[in-house]
Amino acid sequence: MSKPGHQIPEDFHALRQVEVNMTVKTPEFSPSRRTVLVGLGAGLTAMALPRNASAQSMKTLRYGLSTFPPSLAPWETNGNAANTVKLMIFRGLMGYDQDAKLVPELAESVEQPDAQTLIFKLRANAKFHNGEPVTAEDVIYSFSAIMAPESTAYLKASFQNVDTMEALDDKTLKITLKEPSAVFTQILANYCAGIVWAGSAEDDPIGAGPYTIKSQEKGVYVELERFPDFYDAGQPLSDTIRFIAYADENLRFAALEAGDVDVIEYLPWQQFENVRNSDRLEISATQGPFMLVLFNVAKEGPFADPLVRRAVGYAIKRQDVIDAAFAGNGEPLLGFPNPKGSQFDLSNPDAEWTYDPEKAKAMLAEAGYPNGFDCTLLATSTYGMHQDTASIVQAYLAMVGINATLDLPDWSSRIKAGKEGNYDIAVHGLSGFYNDPDAMWNLLHSGDANYVRSFGFSSERIDGLLEAGRAEIDPAKREAIYKELYQAYYDEVPQVPLNWRTQAHAFDSGSVTGFHCFPGWLNGSTAYVLDESAVS
Repeated sequence: MSKPGHQIPEDFHALRQVEVNMTVKTPEFSPSRRTVLVGLGAGLTAMALPRNASAQSMKTLRYGLSTFPPSLAPWETNGNAANTVKLMIFRGLMGYDQDAKLVPELAESVEQPDAQTLIFKLRANAKFHNGEPVTAEDVIYSFSAIMAPESTAYLKASFQNVDTMEALDDKTLKITLKEPSAVFTQILANYCAGIVWAGSAEDDPIGAGPYTIKSQEKGVYVELERFPDFYDAGQPLSDTIRFIAYADENLRFAALEAGDVDVIEYLPWQQFENVRNSDRLEISATQGPFMLVLFNVAKEGPFADPLVRRAVGYAIKRQDVIDAAFAGNGEPLLGFPNPKGSQFDLSNPDAEWTYDPEKAKAMLAEAGYPNGFDCTLLATSTYGMHQDTASIVQAYLAMVGINATLDLPDWSSRIKAGKEGNYDIAVHGLSGFYNDPDAMWNLLHSGDANYVRSFGFSSERIDGLLEAGRAEIDPAKREAIYKELYQAYYDEVPQVPLNWRTQAHAFDSGSVTGFHCFPGWLNGSTAYVLDESAVS
């Protein structure tokens, strides 16, 4: 385990055996906030604001998931359902309060004495589920595991800016960055930045979240029970949460209507008006997640050519995707997906993919495919929005000569195919995890090899702009960098955006209190509100 003042080695091989029986890699999980808004770029001072700890009757909150979590490995991302459950089990240094404001989580406070130094004071009463206190060494262990060479952690590239980590004492951690970062504290609030006990077994990472796993049936449900020593007094408000998987969206909604569940994610778009007109059900929605096309650029063939990828962008009529897959709930997305709520206006009409099939055909001919070609189009049968989007994309590609055969595996297989590059072209739904263009890092930067990126795509130009934008503190300079990124995105075509989609949860307003979804790209972190959600 890292000792105070330990300099992070280049190769991390020294971290493979670390005084505990757990190798430094992202484990496959086999189960057995809040104080002050902070941010980089301004001087931070330590404050403490207690949470609302009002007493409520504690019952089981039943939550309808869109799929059974493929894995609950703390540092990997395996879709929104998995991330929702993970946030109940694992917590990081930072998190979000009920108003979606960034706040310390396992940390009690954070100070920034200079642009590259952060000092975290951990909560005195923070404990892991085995009763062990959360210490600075546990944080060093967890972050070192994320950064290890063999790690498959979602945030691995984002943590490469960490220079040193030092335990000043058991409850005080000093992190020194290689460069200033406008977003490092937001990265630490991600659902893949959870802290685990340094003595955990490889296949049983022990977290410090509000719940522990009580029972589960693979493919059916995961039931969590309240951790009595959770650091926020009076939280969580529910004794248990039962996450029930309904891969079929109509069955998920029917379960809510029948009262079999209290909350559901991914309210089917065709049911929006029914819920809005209901006397009992309530909708909580945001616009932020987006649909897009990904490419396998590592495979020799048409999609290795950016001209072909750009042609795909002009071939698809986006409003038809919105109407067919989302019942009109969304907006066309023609260029770089600058998130809703971003402080920057990056729009550039000269770098957008409007619907222009003739231009698409001309580009294909210029690339050497005047008669088109055949390919496979990967999506998933688990989510109707993915399948419907893929069908529309397939139809429009056929009109310009690209004959795509649909491949629609279940969600777990879809993730595997994406990670291994077993596709030519793919339809996917994505979101960043905070409302800043830097959140595109994990979707574009070549250091992040994961299923949410085009397989094999790499660009020094895009990497450099992402790195410059993250390191720049001045907002005006950051905006100029991201405008360059907007153009680079269009030129090099790491993906083709299709549409923003309106994403919604629905719940029984007569019995559920404290629940609402987070806005924009924070929507994937909505599970933080479950700490203060309850049923009467």
